[in-house]
Amino acid sequence: MMEAVANTMNMTLRRLPPWAVYPLGALPALWIVWLTLTGGIGVDPVAGIEQRLGYDAMYFLIGGLAISPLRRLTGINLIRYRRQIGLVAFAYVVLHMLSWFTLDMGLWWRQALGDLYKRPYLLFGISALVLLVPLAVTSNNASVRRLGPRWRRLHWLVYPAVLLGVVHYLWQFKVIPQSGWFWFGLTLALLGLRLWWGARRRMTAWRPRSKA
Repeated sequence: MMEAVANTMNMTLRRLPPWAVYPLGALPALWIVWLTLTGGIGVDPVAGIEQRLGYDAMYFLIGGLAISPLRRLTGINLIRYRRQIGLVAFAYVVLHMLSWFTLDMGLWWRQALGDLYKRPYLLFGISALVLLVPLAVTSNNASVRRLGPRWRRLHWLVYPAVLLGVVHYLWQFKVIPQSGWFWFGLTLALLGLRLWWGARRRMTAWRPRSKA
C-alpha cells in the first residue's frame, strides 16, 4: 500500500520542476505581507512579522532535513527539490534576522548588541545563520564540481545549523509549549536517523571481506 502511494506521489512530483519551489516558498512571506496590510498580524506587528518569519524558516529547515529520511522510510522522493528548499529556508532565516535588526532594533548596532546581551538565545539564531551562509553560497552545480567530495562534507553544517535554530526558537519561551517540544523531538529524531544510517554505512564499508 505504502509503495503504491509513494509511486503515485513520485509520478506526480515529476511534473513539478525544481524551480517551482521558489514561488511556492514565497507564499508564506506573501501571507505575512497580507496579514500586515490587513491588520491581522497581531497587536504587535513587529513581533508578529519577526516571529512568523522565524517559524517559516524553521519549518523549511526541518522540512529539508526530513527529505532523505522520508525517502528511506516511505519511498517518497523529494531529493530533486532539496537544494531549492534549503535556499528558501536560508532566505527566511535572513528575512527573520533583518526584521529583527531593522524593524525591532531600528538599525542601531549598539541597541542590537545590548539586545544580544539581554536575550542570549539570539546568538544561537545568528550562529545558525553563519553556518548556513557557506551552504547557500555553494548551492549550485559549479560549486559541486569545484569542491568534489568536500561539497558533501561542507553541507553537513546543515545539521548543527538546524539544531541551533530550534534551540533559538525554544529558548525564547518562558514555558515551552507542546508544539515546541514536538519540533525539538522531530529535529532530534531526524538527526538521530541520519547519524545511525551514517554509522551503519561506515561499518558496512569497513567490514573486511571474507577470503574465498
